[in-house]
Amino acid sequence: MASLLATGPQAFAGAVELAVSSRSLLLGRSTHAQIIKSLYPPPVPSFLSNHLINMYAKLDLPSPAFLLLSLDPSPSVVSFTALISGAAQNNRPLLALNLFPLLLRSSLRPNDFTLPSLLKAAASLRCPSTALQLHAFSLKSGLISDAFVISAAVNMYHKTGLLSHARHLFDEMPRKTIVAWNAVMTNAVLDGFPEAAVSAFIRLRSAAENPNEVSFCAFLNACASLEYFWLGSQLHSFIIRFGFDTNVSVGNALVDFYGKCACVAEARQVFDSLSTKNDVSWCSIIVVHAQNAEEEEAFHLYLATRAKGFIPTDFMLSSILTTCSGLSGLNLGLSLHAVAVRSCIDGNIFVGSALVDMYGKCGSIEEAEQVFDGMSERNLVTWNAMLSGYAAQGNASVALRVFDEMRRGGGVEPNYVTLVSLMSACARGGRLKEGMELFEKMEERYGIKPRNELYACVVDLLGRAGMEEKAYEIIRKMPMKPSVSVWGALLNACRIHGKEKLGRIAAEELFELDPHDSGNHVLLSNIFASAGRWEESISVRKEMKDVGIKKEPGCSWITWKNEIHVFQAKDTRHERNAEIQCCWRILLLADLRRRMAAAGYTPDTRFALYELEDEEKESEVYQHSEKLALAFGLLCIPQGMAIRINKNLRVCGDCHEAIKFVSGIVGREIIVRDNVRFHRFRDCRCSCGDYW
Repeated sequence: MASLLATGPQAFAGAVELAVSSRSLLLGRSTHAQIIKSLYPPPVPSFLSNHLINMYAKLDLPSPAFLLLSLDPSPSVVSFTALISGAAQNNRPLLALNLFPLLLRSSLRPNDFTLPSLLKAAASLRCPSTALQLHAFSLKSGLISDAFVISAAVNMYHKTGLLSHARHLFDEMPRKTIVAWNAVMTNAVLDGFPEAAVSAFIRLRSAAENPNEVSFCAFLNACASLEYFWLGSQLHSFIIRFGFDTNVSVGNALVDFYGKCACVAEARQVFDSLSTKNDVSWCSIIVVHAQNAEEEEAFHLYLATRAKGFIPTDFMLSSILTTCSGLSGLNLGLSLHAVAVRSCIDGNIFVGSALVDMYGKCGSIEEAEQVFDGMSERNLVTWNAMLSGYAAQGNASVALRVFDEMRRGGGVEPNYVTLVSLMSACARGGRLKEGMELFEKMEERYGIKPRNELYACVVDLLGRAGMEEKAYEIIRKMPMKPSVSVWGALLNACRIHGKEKLGRIAAEELFELDPHDSGNHVLLSNIFASAGRWEESISVRKEMKDVGIKKEPGCSWITWKNEIHVFQAKDTRHERNAEIQCCWRILLLADLRRRMAAAGYTPDTRFALYELEDEEKESEVYQHSEKLALAFGLLCIPQGMAIRINKNLRVCGDCHEAIKFVSGIVGREIIVRDNVRFHRFRDCRCSCGDYW
């Protein structure tokens, strides 16, 4: 400070500006104190007052900034502009706009720096009437001809939803600046019109305007939304030619673009070539791997960010939490929850919503409820995550209650995802009346038209009630072509209720839509086998062989002590196979089998190979992968802890019955996640109600 005293007001002004650029409040306050104490009697001269007002406003301290403004006997437009600009930049739009009439009452006129900040504040408020008034003032004052003012006005009209005004204003610009072009492109992407952004970029180049990093990012975002791979990859070449390939923002946009086009290798190549990587870079590549079913690699990248010293952000944690459900990694999710708490971002709405979603998809509905109930703020994503968790468990009554709470107390209107989750919960919970009422009145009540996912839920709902013919009639009247999920729901209902004729119709449709899916052939074969129509069952299996379709082998896995243990039917490769086979099957399983038989369980040999004799069939069903995984769980996981098993295929009927009996006999909670849903076994009952 001694040097500042020696050099005078310019040095003080420089110190204040340094405080702004470094965002150092300590330096700013110290400089202000020295100005008052050592150099000048109050009031502070306007020259330094403007610098101090700008500093406090930019550092989001409007009270001292406003106090300095009020102490200035002759405030200038620069003083007001500094405070208005700081308020607009720090998301205080009301304060910025309230200062405008004060400026006018001080007999001052706004300049070409004041109006862009006011227009930005109006855009943040999304208030069309304010936007129109500011535009009118810009016209009357003659400032609308300024390039920065008109560009800010175009952006404001986009943000406030007055798209026609934005187009007219943009078209009337005598010379369109890159700022205006960027406003048009960026807002087109945000408003859900990516084609307009692509068109604007082409017009920009036709006008011989050179794009900048904002232009490239907007164009890449548009290509990512439209999945225009070739167009985006051509722009990549253009970016390299213009020398923007080293720009971190453009690099991040390229990573995101390639990821959304399912080009993981290209995204990784761009990421690896970035000389500078920021938080967004790491989050983008994590999301790329997570969205393209490479959850393990996504998690490894997250660990790499921590090793490099990056502090977890809300976006990073919410992104990596999505990988836990794909990995069925409840333990990973718990550790990430702990990281969120330690980083003090567990209260963030995006992290909270991701935690609810993670716990729901990992089958831990109680933990999802605990996070959900503890959130001070909830958005539509949060409510949808909670409803999805209940749907996966088939808990229709609670899902309907939460939906009612969302509409009445949450102040949130449902979207298509909400209704799919709710219909799925009704279907899995057997709530025929509520589900059909929701389906029939959704367009009238919520303005949402059903699509394939909702029709699949309705077919599943009717199928559970044994109303396959009615479900088939609804399918025939669908306004769009039925998808695999719709016909699959009907085929499964026919399997449960033994409707061979209708099952054949559904299967034929599925064979045409997805000819290489072995599951549909197996389902149809099982329908015939259950009805004792062995020749037709064998014929379906033969068709599979003739066209080269191979049934995916059943595989189950269980996590214990941070290791994933994988089992296949009749698998002997596990390192503890001897213990599982000898200790559990010979001793424990023999005892369990006696107790299960006493409780009423008999092996359902319909799910074994039909060529085998009865005694061999019984042996077959005891060697299914989920039973081997359960054996390992009973051996290793202590009493009191839930046993969590994952399977790549639908759990078979015999395994389902066996696990039900085991859960009651050994007094354990067993959670099995197959490729259809969660099965939560407790006290000889399953959450699916024996329909899946």
